[in-house]
Amino acid sequence: MLKPLGDRVLVEIIEEAEQKTAGGLYVPDSAKEKSQRGKVVSVGTGKLLDNGTRVALDVKEGDTVYFAKYGGTEVSLEGKNYSILSERDILAIVE
Repeated sequence: MLKPLGDRVLVEIIEEAEQKTAGGLYVPDSAKEKSQRGKVVSVGTGKLLDNGTRVALDVKEGDTVYFAKYGGTEVSLEGKNYSILSERDILAIVE
């Protein structure tokens, strides 16, 4: 598995279920937008400040989060899609 560094977070992208329009037509995978929701799989050690102290991240493993549409780097590992994000690219935690 991947271990993110610093203030980075590894998020497994949660694919949305089949989408259907109001008229009953199914939207093909090629027309769907990239999901912006995922589950935190691993977190880095935190942001390192100029004075040498480390600030812990607000998210933890197991959290479901929404992240910026074009944030992070997408990777595929063992047949699953992940995104490596900076903590600032995470918009919200689902409670």
